[in-house]
This record gives sequence, structure tokens and C-alpha cells, in this order.
Amino acid sequence: MAAVLDFIFLCYFITHIPISIFVDAQVLLPKWIFPTKVVELKAWYCAEFKDTMMIDPPAWFRTFVYCEFIFQFPFFFVAVYAFIKGIKNCSWIRTPMIVYSAHVATTTAAICFHIMYNDFSKSKPKGPKTQIERQALLMFYFPYLLIPLLMLTNFIFRADIKTKQKIQ
Repeated sequence: MAAVLDFIFLCYFITHIPISIFVDAQVLLPKWIFPTKVVELKAWYCAEFKDTMMIDPPAWFRTFVYCEFIFQFPFFFVAVYAFIKGIKNCSWIRTPMIVYSAHVATTTAAICFHIMYNDFSKSKPKGPKTQIERQALLMFYFPYLLIPLLMLTNFIFRADIKTKQKIQ
């Protein structure tokens, strides 16, 4: 089971790198920096799924994206290295992985709660109105809650990589 989870986590980090660069970065940087097709993809996604956080990001959401680039983005490369080399060979990754996954699960839980319970009726641009629209939008964010929760549980309880303590 550990090998399957390691493969899922490796894929998560590898795919998160271009998503961060080409999609999430559009929250922070001007449009002209990005290829036209990437800007069009984000515009389609925002219109189709009514993701107001990506269209007109509130300050708290911008803070999450800044944290993504300051703390998480560099860690993606470290995590990819550790998974490719083999987690058993990189037991040092355990604590950073616990910190990363707890952080991401916490911020994504706030985003998911916002999607499900925020009153979008007065927001400009218009957010999801129906429960179905909210659930459709939630499905884009939910993997970024579920996988870090799996990661957190895995790295807390995983016996084959627990750091060895010196006995004095």
C-alpha cells in the first residue's frame, strides 16, 4: 500500500508544479506574463465553474496563494526528489511532509468551506448559485484536501520511515 500511496503523492507533486505556475500564479501576476491559451483556459474555467476566488480573489485567498509560492512551490521539487529517490532512502522528508500536508489541508478546508457556505448572491462576479454548482466547483479543490489528508495520515503513522532516535 505504501508504494501505491507514494506513486499517488509523486503524481500529485509533479502535476502541482505546472498548475501552480500556469493557473494559480494568475491570481498574483499580470495576464500578459502568461501564454494566451493558459489565460483563456483560466477564463473558461472561471466562467464555467463560477470560481470567484480565481476571478476576483479576496485578500485571504491571495494570502493562501502567496503562501503556495513562498513555502509550497519550492517544496514540490524537494518532495518529487524524495519520492523518486525512494521515501525509505529519504527519511528526513517525514517531518517536512507532515508540516506541508497539515498546512495545505488546513488552507484547502477553508476554501472548501467558503465554496459550500458563502453567500455568493451579492458577489461580483457571480459565484455558484445552486448546490450542484457548488459541488462542481468543490470537485476541483477537493483533491487538494483529500490527498494532503492522506499524506498527513501516511507520514504520521508510516512505520518504515520513522526517524530513529538516539538512545543515550
